[in-house]
Amino acid sequence: MITAVKQNNLVMNAFPRFLVVLSSFLLLLISTRTSSAQLTRGFYSNICPNVEQLVRSAVAQKFQQTFVTAPATLRLHFHDCFVRGCDASILLASPNNKAEKDHPDDISLAGDGFDTVVKAKAAVDSNPQCKNKVSCADILALATRDVINLSGGPSYEVELGRRDGTISTIASVQRRLPHPEFDLDQLNSMFNFNGLSQTDMIALSGAHTIGFSHCNRFSKRIYNFSPTNKIDPTLNSQYALQLRQSCPLRVDPRIAINMDPTTPQTFDNQYFKNLQQGMGLFTSDQVLATDARSKNTVNLFASNKSAFESAFIDAITKMGRIGVKTGNQGQIRVDCSRVN
Repeated sequence: MITAVKQNNLVMNAFPRFLVVLSSFLLLLISTRTSSAQLTRGFYSNICPNVEQLVRSAVAQKFQQTFVTAPATLRLHFHDCFVRGCDASILLASPNNKAEKDHPDDISLAGDGFDTVVKAKAAVDSNPQCKNKVSCADILALATRDVINLSGGPSYEVELGRRDGTISTIASVQRRLPHPEFDLDQLNSMFNFNGLSQTDMIALSGAHTIGFSHCNRFSKRIYNFSPTNKIDPTLNSQYALQLRQSCPLRVDPRIAINMDPTTPQTFDNQYFKNLQQGMGLFTSDQVLATDARSKNTVNLFASNKSAFESAFIDAITKMGRIGVKTGNQGQIRVDCSRVN
């Protein structure tokens, strides 16, 4: 009887602590969801009413100078959101090369993406009403929408209200970005971690319709796939020979090739048609068409451009909410490459 009473007292004493932990957890969940809910489409309507036109004009000018602007900016947004959330931490520079952008997974990010944000930021800040009132994170999200549209892809409303992060470390990138050799389970795991579904992942992979890659990222597939197969058997044999011509052994590491060999400068659904023909550049591309769990979605997007565009808009909108800082969190950086 005494033992039972002691046990009851222990349970009752522990119960308030359990409630504190539970309530803290629920508050964390609520605050996490609220931060994404605080993003709105008209966030700058009273602060900087013409922010979208200012960004669009600067992006269009940059796009006319080089098409690389499009895939570079799109990839920059993706890499930013998957590490520490969409807070423009990818743009921060480090005097000792210890920032996100210095990680091997980010080192290949094209300079034109960074330059696009710099130019768009300058355009926004040239307006006295807008100066230092629009975050670098929001400018990157808007610029991404604009390069997609300028490349022939859809336009869509961008949710705004992000604040800029103040931390960028090389260590935070580790195991946060997908690699070219990933299989479907690895891709789904990484995207699910960020609140994105398999359909979202496949739709976002469609961004490779305007992407490019360096030869070393896929050379194993065309030269040294396995002891029994020099070339990956899931790779279209003619395409594999074309890749070997573009990427000979001991090729200059600076050489990059288009991920969509058919319409490389048009944001369309050709990427998915290529996958049906065994023309996915990475293993992580081709697996989408060879794995039975994802094949039907690839076939749908290949046959229906509108279905792909609709799914892509949903996915990139959801991606733009990952780990955002809003309200009093973070800051509005005066210089996108430096903390205030």
